[in-house]
Amino acid sequence: MKISGDWLSDPAAQTVLGMLASNGYQALCVGGCVRNALLGVAVTDVDIATDALPETVTNLAENAGLRAVPTGIAHGTVTVVAGGTGFEVTTFRHDVETFGRHARVAFSADLKQDAERRDFTMNALYAQADGQVIDPIGGLADIKARRVRFVGPPEDRIREDYLRILRFFRFHAQYGDPEQGLDADALDACARFSAMLETLSRERIGAEMRKLLGAPDPAPAVSAMQSSGVLSHLLPGADARALSVLVHLEDDAPGGWLRRLAVLGGENPTEGLRLSRAETRDFGHIREGLSSLAPPAELGYRLNEALATDITLARAALMEAPLPANWKQDIATGASARFPLRPADLMPDLHGPALGAALKQAEAHWIASGFLADRQTLKAIALG
Repeated sequence: MKISGDWLSDPAAQTVLGMLASNGYQALCVGGCVRNALLGVAVTDVDIATDALPETVTNLAENAGLRAVPTGIAHGTVTVVAGGTGFEVTTFRHDVETFGRHARVAFSADLKQDAERRDFTMNALYAQADGQVIDPIGGLADIKARRVRFVGPPEDRIREDYLRILRFFRFHAQYGDPEQGLDADALDACARFSAMLETLSRERIGAEMRKLLGAPDPAPAVSAMQSSGVLSHLLPGADARALSVLVHLEDDAPGGWLRRLAVLGGENPTEGLRLSRAETRDFGHIREGLSSLAPPAELGYRLNEALATDITLARAALMEAPLPANWKQDIATGASARFPLRPADLMPDLHGPALGAALKQAEAHWIASGFLADRQTLKAIALG
């Protein structure tokens, strides 16, 4: 089987591959670029595997007039910059000792050894410069079936890095076949080691959850996380039931990983996933909006179009109710509305708390009017 794409025919990529191959070394694209090309998904970066040692890669790059950056030299990785693009070139390797996300590795000239240390079979596929796919451990069959499967015994791969538990569910959400379900052996291993997720940094967990909840339909994967006990270690008290309803309601308004997080509920997810300040602020608005009675138009006015959309969709999902009629237009109308009355319009007749109360009363009338009441009408209401 052969693959193709602009990423592979790119002169910069071919330069780096040719630099290695012309000197008698193997030069293979590996991992996500090959996987995505086979699945018809956009390729964002190109990683290269080789049997050349890191110092050899560095020397070859410098001799070819390219820049070599020792970004992970202890693990065999040199970033070669060609045409303004960086390509991570990593020597074939196998693990000698693993501890968490770190490992002590030994370099190898054996492609199969390199494949056997990777996490999932769909990530253990290689491609030559001409696009010819090399499949050392049977990953091609899994990728054709859209089946996410660990390389070797799942418990071995998980012990090497417990974040792979989350990556398993995330990869299923992104690349798996929802009709086929999740690999039973992998699911069992994830359940058995799920408590170890609590030993990971919140930043790493948060990064994976962003990707997972940002998948087109994460509901089957998150439901499996709940039934296997994984979800409770990440978000105690969370419930995945409303997520599938939300995904269905989103229709042509997909995305919004924070809205999906909000319908899961749970205890203090902003801290558990270490959200940024902006994410924490927006998540707070969504949570407050879920418990308010403000209609879509008012949400659009008081917040913005994106947050009002998040709240309206999440409310309907949690209540398992249809979306309000014309909700999109109402949100857009509210988001573009500008309250015409200003404090100066009521001064010096009113000031202090009385001024604030009058403005609030006039604003409520204006919102109830569909943002149509004019300045004079609102002034009269405010002044009583």
